[in-house]
Amino acid sequence: MHRGWSVLCAVLVLGTGYGAGSLAVAQDKALPVYKWTDEKGVVHYGDSVPSQYSQGERSVLNSQGVEVGHVEGTYSNAAMAEKARADALERQRQQHDQFLLATYLSTKDIEQLRDERLGQVDGQIKASVAYIESLSSRLAELEDRASHFKPYSSDANARRMPDDLTEELVRINDETNNQRRALDAKRKELVDTRAQFEADISRYRELTARRAP
Repeated sequence: MHRGWSVLCAVLVLGTGYGAGSLAVAQDKALPVYKWTDEKGVVHYGDSVPSQYSQGERSVLNSQGVEVGHVEGTYSNAAMAEKARADALERQRQQHDQFLLATYLSTKDIEQLRDERLGQVDGQIKASVAYIESLSSRLAELEDRASHFKPYSSDANARRMPDDLTEELVRINDETNNQRRALDAKRKELVDTRAQFEADISRYRELTARRAP
């Protein structure tokens, strides 16, 4: 047992055996007792606070167990940043919960909006695929033309490739690459949108189940 409680017991014994005057002297000499809570929420008492909890909040008790002081916790920059991040996430979650309850009357409303959004993104994906196919066909035609000019032709008498053909090749090739990146982003959007709506449906069911009684 921590030394603080040993002192407290000694004070009580002295008070019984030697009278109130001796008790007052013993209390004056008693060390303070600290009260703190660990990361699991368990409350501890002692005449000193372990180093891992020295930065946290704690109370100071007298020999009778009465709180006579309070020490606010101090946190490192990393801990403060983590707490701020957790608080921000919690505020966002609460705001989103309010949005769900205020916007939808049932899960069917969420499912209907989900299907509309997924349909829109899927339509954009199909349009992108068709456009990329047309760009690829155009690029194949330009590459076939370019094969008759230097440096792609094996004919020693081949002419230098015209500037306009070079520019068109570069433009179509760049556009094709850009559209492929955009297509990848749209496919990811489709997956993320579906996952977000499924999460919203699950959360909405939880919230409405709590309100049901």
